[in-house]
Amino acid sequence: MIDIILDDAAWADVEEGTEALVDEWTVAVGDRVAAGQVLGTVELVKTSHELMAPVDATVAAIKVAAQETFPRGAVLIVLED
Repeated sequence: MIDIILDDAAWADVEEGTEALVDEWTVAVGDRVAAGQVLGTVELVKTSHELMAPVDATVAAIKVAAQETFPRGAVLIVLED
């Protein structure tokens, strides 16, 4: 299992307690994805970030639904290779 989170670098200089928003998912549970494929986008302090698949895998679970917020370190999506 591969847990996908928003990279710590995106949270640099962000005030403690700030949450990000999942804008949209471009994949669904059960989809096969390729390394480098965009899984979805999130917004943090008016900046959009794409989440990419690090390897070829299958989407096992989406932990945070589109239009929901999440804190730093939260698992957003789980891939299974």
